[in-house]
Amino acid sequence: MSGFEEQTTLALPTGARINLMHKPAKSTLRGVVQINHGLAEHAARYARFADHLSEAGFAAIAHDHRGHGHTTAPDAPLGTFGKASSGEGWKLVVADTLAIHEHAASLYPGAPVITFGHSMGGMIALNFALSHPDRQAALAVWNSNFKMGFEGRIAQTVLAAERVTKGSDVPSTVLPKQTFAAWGKAIKDARTDFDWLSHDADQVAAYIDDPLCGWDASVALWQDLFAMGYRGSDRKALAALPASLPIQLVGGGQDPATGNGHAVAWLEERMRTCGLNAVTCRIYEEMRHETLNESAPPGAGSAMQDFTEWASSALQQDGTAV
Repeated sequence: MSGFEEQTTLALPTGARINLMHKPAKSTLRGVVQINHGLAEHAARYARFADHLSEAGFAAIAHDHRGHGHTTAPDAPLGTFGKASSGEGWKLVVADTLAIHEHAASLYPGAPVITFGHSMGGMIALNFALSHPDRQAALAVWNSNFKMGFEGRIAQTVLAAERVTKGSDVPSTVLPKQTFAAWGKAIKDARTDFDWLSHDADQVAAYIDDPLCGWDASVALWQDLFAMGYRGSDRKALAALPASLPIQLVGGGQDPATGNGHAVAWLEERMRTCGLNAVTCRIYEEMRHETLNESAPPGAGSAMQDFTEWASSALQQDGTAV
């Protein structure tokens, strides 16, 4: 069967009813990959990745984060993590992620779990690891930008002003222009506003046609993203991770959302200076933002193969392979 084979709803202590996707390993189980999706998308878009993982001996588990996809929560309408205080909603997402991690452990007792995240999901994955450093056997952060800098502080000031003037649960007026719109304009001869995602026209069209993709995030959600970004690049926080934790960073050399991969390379250097000694970084020079949906060389399939080879090696080094 192609794609995720099981879809369930999981009620969590956080109040969220999580839309959960699962695909068992087709062959002898090597480990579990817990997938965290990006902003303004959902877990079902990772079906092709789940297929590859299954064929390679990994079970795939993915869920729609609160405010996304088919997950519901009383405090999290579409586009919002939750009605927490400013910049605190991300903690609910990390709590949800922990619950999914524990669910994965119940399905596969003793199996090593790799925490994987793309873009916003990479932010969630790293922040989950910072909160629960001993939970995962390895960590993969793809296409994420933690290089907030002074511009990030300005954006936080703008968001704080928007929150005061119009509220937190409504879309930001400013941030979409500085992010999605700006990234779209960075692509020369673009066919659509979302060509920055991938060279693959079919994948871009599928994203545009998907009613669960491409919406404008709320003021509160943008605040949470910046909070996760600054926390995920904090030297003291990074230094508290296990020094030998296998970490894979991946970026695209033509991805405007990460400064054409420079933000990914910056995070690698920052992690190394914080004493993390098992970090690998790969920038696919011809690729844009969605590595898993790319047609540019070497292609999504090759990137997936690179991931499973890294994952297999990481679990062997960690000594937790099953």
